[in-house]
Amino acid sequence: MNYKNITKILSIIGVTISAIFLLDIVVGLIYKEDYMKFLLYDALFFFVNLTIWLFLRQHELNLKIKESILVVNLLWLLLGVAGAMPIILYTDVSYASAFFEAISGFTTTGATVYTDIESLPHMILFHRSLMHWLGGLGVIVLGVGLLSMINPTGSLSLFKAESTGVQLEKLTPKIKDTALSLWLVYFVLTFVDMLFLKFFGMSWFDALNHAFSTISTGGFSTKNSSMGYFTQDGIIWTTTIFMLLAGINFLAHLKLYHKDVSGYKSEEVRWYLFIFLALSLALSLVHMDISGDGFYDALKHSSFTIASVMTTTGFATIDYGSWSHLAIAIIFVGLLMGGNAGSTAGGIKIIRHVIIFKTLASELRRILHPNTIISVFVDGLKQKERILSSTFGFFTLFMITVAVVTIYIYARGYDAMSAISGAFALVGNVGPGFSLVGPSDNFGFFSDFDKLFFSLAMIIGRLECYTVFVLLSSSFWKKF
Repeated sequence: MNYKNITKILSIIGVTISAIFLLDIVVGLIYKEDYMKFLLYDALFFFVNLTIWLFLRQHELNLKIKESILVVNLLWLLLGVAGAMPIILYTDVSYASAFFEAISGFTTTGATVYTDIESLPHMILFHRSLMHWLGGLGVIVLGVGLLSMINPTGSLSLFKAESTGVQLEKLTPKIKDTALSLWLVYFVLTFVDMLFLKFFGMSWFDALNHAFSTISTGGFSTKNSSMGYFTQDGIIWTTTIFMLLAGINFLAHLKLYHKDVSGYKSEEVRWYLFIFLALSLALSLVHMDISGDGFYDALKHSSFTIASVMTTTGFATIDYGSWSHLAIAIIFVGLLMGGNAGSTAGGIKIIRHVIIFKTLASELRRILHPNTIISVFVDGLKQKERILSSTFGFFTLFMITVAVVTIYIYARGYDAMSAISGAFALVGNVGPGFSLVGPSDNFGFFSDFDKLFFSLAMIIGRLECYTVFVLLSSSFWKKF
């Protein structure tokens, strides 16, 4: 394994991140905050990474599969370290808490350790949202390029990517062009969302931060009560719509740019919207019964809540954790769904649910007709056995990870609902769960070791399990 390759690419990313962090300092200048500590740290971080890059500048990059896997895993640790330091410098938290907050930011989980968010400096509020935005963009770009090379049967491959010219088996100039186009779509969605939020009553600062968090499906807010602080219907509906858009495969948005709407006609998108509408309507009826609200208000909050948990954004308008058991059960179903493959959303992904249920249905038919050849089709395309086995493998690894985190939290003395929902919220990159980790609470009360353990769980979920668990294979560490 060529460690110069790994070190050089990490140093390039480090230089890039330190340059982008200058935006945090600009915010400090605008709001006349003490930005010097941040500036000194950022300069040091930039200098260290630049020195490493200059030392290796003559080394030609040629990443192989094993090196790519290690780079992706180390990248998230680097981001956690880089993002944690400003938090430590400006807030009274431990390093473990700051690392948890940074990993939560970059993985777009949105779980936080802070109770009084509004007391944080503007620099740090923007820093949290910026980590979301970079993490969401990074997931898409990595999914098109590096991750698709590592795991060709990953979530993005389940979308008909060949229609956009993306070759998933290797990195090509076409992939780089596609990644750049996806960046443009990502930026446009963020900008339009910000304009709508400003139009409906947010300040420019709040609008920018919440647009960052919405399009990245992250969930960090600038307010203690999250989106519940904003009572304007326009803000709530705008955020609901843009959460749903962010949960759709970005390649579909890119195709729309080329006047091709076929991406929105895929089975995954149709099921995604159907499940959203069904759960929203069901939750609205339950909410009307328990709250006495009219249908419109119930639908507004219910649609927002389902969009938030399905896309793994984690925003909240009200404390849905205090609703009835039936309401929580409906929300929990939404939490299990996830968004589309190729979106910024985390979770299991709708396309995997589609493949799993179609495969199970074919197996039931096979029992009745053992001599019949039965195949699984998605969007009219026969799914290869490798795709089917990879999908079930991912689901197994995902559930094993959730089970381990659940047992860990429960063994630490917390109640079952906090343990189960907290595990799904962390591994699924949702953010809030129920009970002690509900939408009106946070993860600050856990120990430092707990937070480091949870950070690993968030990374595993963000990298869709395989990329992390392959490191446990003895063959990975053998020579080529």
